[in-house]
Amino acid sequence: MLAVHFGAGNIGRGFVGLLLHQGGYDVVFSDVSAPLVDAINGVSEYTVHEVGDGGVDTVVTGFRAINSADHPQEVIDAIASANIVTTAVGPTILKFVAPHIIAGLALRDPSSPPLQIMACENAINATDLLRDEMKAAAGVAWDALEASAVFANTAVDRIVPAQPPGAGVDVTVEPFYEWAIERPPFGSAPPHIPGAHFVDDLAPYIERKLFTVNTGHATTAYFGAQAGVETIAEALSDPVIATKVEAVLEETSALLVAKHELDPDAQAEYRATILRRFRNAALPDTVWRVGRQPLRKLSRHERFVGPAAEAVEKELPVDALVNAMGAALAFDDAEDPQSVDLQRLLREQDAADVTASVTGLEPEHPLFARVRAVVEARQAELAAL
Repeated sequence: MLAVHFGAGNIGRGFVGLLLHQGGYDVVFSDVSAPLVDAINGVSEYTVHEVGDGGVDTVVTGFRAINSADHPQEVIDAIASANIVTTAVGPTILKFVAPHIIAGLALRDPSSPPLQIMACENAINATDLLRDEMKAAAGVAWDALEASAVFANTAVDRIVPAQPPGAGVDVTVEPFYEWAIERPPFGSAPPHIPGAHFVDDLAPYIERKLFTVNTGHATTAYFGAQAGVETIAEALSDPVIATKVEAVLEETSALLVAKHELDPDAQAEYRATILRRFRNAALPDTVWRVGRQPLRKLSRHERFVGPAAEAVEKELPVDALVNAMGAALAFDDAEDPQSVDLQRLLREQDAADVTASVTGLEPEHPLFARVRAVVEARQAELAAL
């Protein structure tokens, strides 16, 4: 069995590629980083190191890498004979992946089983987004190509921090992981991935993860950056920051319970598990890595505005979420392009324009005025500097 995975970075090797290997697949990593591709092809195995309670080391074999920028046809040929295609490249990069998959589908033997496609991204229904990009790129050929593929959305969760110097292609990760995949698209022939679990309704899993793990992680990073601490674990060791993060997750949990009829006690335990994971001091995870790309994280359907907008509409509390958005607006990292752009927007535009352009909220939305208030507060701070 063969799997082609786009994105040979830490998530690709330390999570998706690992589970595919454990499912018996040979893995072809596709990436545009020539040094990374060369490093992967320079070894016959790599190790995934789990750090923290219960952590184990797992050796991965049966892989190779292709530079899709220099050798696109090799990637296309691999897709033509693959059983599975997965991605971990970031939602905005899926449009660049789509043409390769389309070309691979066009070369597949018509008698072969449908190609099973899953985008493993930190976004709601990322596989649907990939399929839309493929449809747009294929044009009139799409109807014929679509029949040779199966698309399934997924929810993925594993903390993979920036790797220590000299690690090579080995990857350090936390022991916890979750890969939920929607079952119905596969019918009676789901892929063989023992570490994943298949569910009939993925929506609760996607939003539970996004609005608990991603919201909580980013909240910790932004309050941690404000406090001048370096790591996520260090930030949560501060009782003031911990209280703020817990308040945010109580608000998102209230929404998840109301929207998806989750068991409140089960959600409380899930929330506690997430906070224990963040406190794993063995993970060298920094507030700067987790906080990067604040413009994306403050966008309409992401981890802050998404749950806050729905909560306000349901007349649920959002004070802590709005407070966290204020911390995100203050995230100032000269090495992160989105942080630089955000601070420029705050200096150059009025509060209403910043609120609309960054969050995607309409002025008449009940959340708009509350977010505008924290935008104004951040602008006042900048003006006083």
